[in-house]
Amino acid sequence: MNIRNDIRNIAIIAHVDHGKTTLVDKLLHQSGTFRNNEQVEERAMDSNAIEKERGITILAKNTAINYKENRINIMDTPGHADFGGEVERIMKMVDGVLLVVDAYEGCMPQTRFVLKKALEQKLTPIVVVNKIDRDFARPAEVVDEVIDLFIDLGADEDQLDFPVVYASAINGTASLDPEKQDENMEALFESIIDHIPAPVDNSEEPLQFQVALLDYNDYLGRIGIGRIFRGTMKVGQQVALMKLDGSVKQFRVTKLFGFLGLKRIEIEEAKAGDLIAVSGMEEINVGETVCPVENQDPLPILRIDEPTLQMTFLVNNSPFAGKEGKWITSRKVEERLKAQLETDVSLRVENTSSPDVWIVSGRGELHLSILIENMRREGFELQVSKPEVIVREIDGVRCEPVERVQIDVPEEYTGAVMESLGARKGEMQNMTNNGTGQVRLEFMVPARGLIGYSTEFLTQTRGYGIINHTFDSYQPMVEGQVGGRRQGVMVSMESGKATQYGIMQVEDRGTIFVEPGTEIYAGMIVGEHTRENDITVNITKLKQMTNMRSATKDQTVTMKKPRIMTLEEALEYLNDDEYCEVTPESIRLRKKILDKNERERIAKKKKYASQEA
Repeated sequence: MNIRNDIRNIAIIAHVDHGKTTLVDKLLHQSGTFRNNEQVEERAMDSNAIEKERGITILAKNTAINYKENRINIMDTPGHADFGGEVERIMKMVDGVLLVVDAYEGCMPQTRFVLKKALEQKLTPIVVVNKIDRDFARPAEVVDEVIDLFIDLGADEDQLDFPVVYASAINGTASLDPEKQDENMEALFESIIDHIPAPVDNSEEPLQFQVALLDYNDYLGRIGIGRIFRGTMKVGQQVALMKLDGSVKQFRVTKLFGFLGLKRIEIEEAKAGDLIAVSGMEEINVGETVCPVENQDPLPILRIDEPTLQMTFLVNNSPFAGKEGKWITSRKVEERLKAQLETDVSLRVENTSSPDVWIVSGRGELHLSILIENMRREGFELQVSKPEVIVREIDGVRCEPVERVQIDVPEEYTGAVMESLGARKGEMQNMTNNGTGQVRLEFMVPARGLIGYSTEFLTQTRGYGIINHTFDSYQPMVEGQVGGRRQGVMVSMESGKATQYGIMQVEDRGTIFVEPGTEIYAGMIVGEHTRENDITVNITKLKQMTNMRSATKDQTVTMKKPRIMTLEEALEYLNDDEYCEVTPESIRLRKKILDKNERERIAKKKKYASQEA
């Protein structure tokens, strides 16, 4: 069997913020891929605006570096489980993985998630213990944790015999000894060449190319990125595209691209083992196979985990609709959601009986909020409902998604955290006190119990707690109320501008969400009530002017700072009878029924119906 010894295909996998993208940066720099005088941004692989702002990877990206006589193709993957759909597909394209683990934090929930995907594909792992220069780094314990995790996930003996490289990505150093670092990343490069298997060279056989990622270009149309598993592909070649529905379409390869550094390089020919981008087919999708016309032999379709969370997206019908956005019609919103489906395989969009309403399902709150944030930045106006978990029937039993939650908190806050997760039907699995005043708690919690929990968690732990969670499995549904908001809200009864005088009148009844001068409308939520019921308030009231002198006229009045919510906080805050109105300039919360009398009538009806039942 021939082997292409000059190529290695690897994916870098890790929990969010353990240093994957920084590691890729340093590998690119030290391999000599960039010119000495070339200007390169930090975390060059995070090219999307939201990725740069939040410091997270959302979309999987690929690059390639030349090291000595070898070409190393590298896939940078997201660490959040919400973008796990990206990770699953990448595993099909590579022969080995670099598992990056923080030398202090050790194995986290998403470390488990991404490693499980890699071991399922029988990939060869190299463990990189990163941030070795951190205070309190504990490399020996972390390697033990990794071994335990491998055993727990059912790794075979070959996979358990993994090499360990100790690195500090930010300093660009690595070594095989935890006590001292070399001056560069030579140890990591050599480990990749020595341990990651080279792809098989079967370029004489008929072509098989599978698409794992999609890109779009205004000039070239849809671009399919994937790996050639067999054979050779050339520009101008007539090939057959084996569609997911079983149909076959023929097309001509118009352009082929290879990768080097951050650039795509046009090439004429690619062989088995190469990761390439192909243009020329308009209707290509993830998981489809390209074969010769005369030898149609598709590869198995990529299996992608189903969504676990859904939201209702609606056209904006509030009194302020169309004032701030560019795209507000149902046709435009639907086009944008359909366009998202072209590149995001974990997303589902279903039409409803109303042409202005869609049910959008994704892998988690972050997944859907990134989509809403992108739409908002592009000039769309829309409304969304409270996120709901997707309930499935398995063997006749109603089941809901359960998440594995890992929490790191100072000792004094463990009681409050355990009590609050207990109220959300969480079950504690493990508790580790490492003697430094920090406690690690592990829970299994129904996904609906975690909606809206992060704000409460940060308040309980005074901002010192760290929470991570990832989807574990579907389990029988827990009875009763799980999670949800306990406080009522203050709803505006008038439209107009919020005034300082009006806000001062209701300030002591709860927390205000708007600043003086903000335009509001009847039915809009302007604050949180201290009690469980909703109240209607008028914060557009103006102080009656008189020509009488007042003894208190010159007294300074101090107002409390309003609570301005981010998009994620607003989505978590929603109740079943509320919408979040999202425009390029504002995020507003509102009641589904704006009219106060109508709301009261429906509430009475519900009350009577429940009493009769």
